[in-house]
Amino acid sequence: MKILHVIANLAARYGGPAQAIMGMTKSLAEMGNEVTIYTTNQDGEGVLDVPLDVPIIKEGVEIRYFPIQNPRVFGTSLPLARRLRSELKQHKYDIVHIHSLYLFHGAVAAHYCRKYEIPYIVRPHGTLDPFLYHRNRKKKAVVELLFENKNLDYASALHYTTEEEKVLARPFITHDRSFVVPNGLYLDDYQDKVVAGSFRMKFPETENKKIILFFSRLNFKKGLDLLIDAYATVASMKDDVHLVITGPDNEGYGETVKGWIQEKGIGDRVTFTGMLTGQEKLQVLKDSDMFVLPSYSENFGISVIEAMICGLPVVISNKVNIFRELIEYEAGEVVNCDSTELAISMMRILDNPDYSEQIIENGKRLVESQFQWSKVGESLNNNYKAILNM
Repeated sequence: MKILHVIANLAARYGGPAQAIMGMTKSLAEMGNEVTIYTTNQDGEGVLDVPLDVPIIKEGVEIRYFPIQNPRVFGTSLPLARRLRSELKQHKYDIVHIHSLYLFHGAVAAHYCRKYEIPYIVRPHGTLDPFLYHRNRKKKAVVELLFENKNLDYASALHYTTEEEKVLARPFITHDRSFVVPNGLYLDDYQDKVVAGSFRMKFPETENKKIILFFSRLNFKKGLDLLIDAYATVASMKDDVHLVITGPDNEGYGETVKGWIQEKGIGDRVTFTGMLTGQEKLQVLKDSDMFVLPSYSENFGISVIEAMICGLPVVISNKVNIFRELIEYEAGEVVNCDSTELAISMMRILDNPDYSEQIIENGKRLVESQFQWSKVGESLNNNYKAILNM
C-alpha cells in the first residue's frame, strides 16, 4: 500500500504525537508499505532546520516538510495544501491518515480526499475527550461548522489509541466507523546501556534521594497542580525524596508551576531539567525511582509505557486513557484527580519495596504484550486493508 500520514508538526517539543507517528510509520514501512509523512517545519516560535518540500528518508519513511505560515496556531501552510491537492488528484496514495482535529492540515487533507475519492482516517489525538472538547468551545464550534464535522462524518474510520478514548468520544460522533490501535515502543531503543548515576552526577541535588519523576509537557492538562500539592505532603514526611520535572515548556506554564512550588516552600527539593531526549532521556529514566502522571486528560500517555519498560513503578490518574490496562495487569497505581489520593499512592510505593517490584514486573509484562510497534503496525496494516476492501 501507498500510505500518507499528515500531521501539523514533528518537532520533539510537541511530545507524544510527534514521537508516536514516527514509530507508527516505521512499523508500516517494515511491512513493505510505501509510507510518507507530510508536515510543517514548525518548532515553537521558530522552525526546524530542514529542507522544504524535499523527500527526506528516515528509517524507511519519506518525510516532506512544508513552511509554517501565519496564523501559526492553526499549523497553516499553503505549500502543504498545494502539494496535497496535486498528489491526491493524481491518486499517489491509496489511503490517508490524518492526525488531530481543528487544524489546517486536517481541513485540506480531508477536503481533497473527499474531492478525489481517496479513503481517509482521522486520529483525534484525544481532542474528543470532554475535558478538552468543551475547552474553547465557541471557537471550536465555528471550526466544526466550517469543516471539522464534515471531516469526521465522511471519514472511513476514526483511529483511537485506547478503548477509553473511544468511549469518551462517543457523544460527539455521528457514526461508529472506528478502530482501536494503541501506540507502541521499539523495546530495543530502551535497552541502550546507560551508566547508572549519570543523571544524578549532572544534578547533584538528587544524590542519595529517591527521584519522583514527572516526564511530560508542562501543560495545564497534566495535573501538575495535583502533583505539587501531593509531593509537598510526601516531602513533609520523607527527607529522602526529590521531584524531577522533565519536559518542554511550550506555553510558559512552568512559571505557574514554580509559583506553586515556592508557595509550598519546597523549591530546593524540585529540579526542572527542560526537555531531555536520546541518552539523556534514558539516563533520567534509569536513575529515577517512581514515575507520576496525574493528568486531567491524556489520550494515551506514551511516557507511561516508556517508564514501565525502563523499570519504574508508575502512578497515573484515571484520566490517562490506558488506566484500564494498568488495572487489569496490576501494573501501577491509578488514582482520581485528587492530590490526597495521589500522595497516598506515592507513599505506598515508597514504603513497600516488594510491592513496588511487583508492579514494575507487571508493567514490563504489559508493555511487552500490548505495546510493541511490531504488533501495532500489523494491526494498523490490517485495518487499512479492511477499509480499502470495503
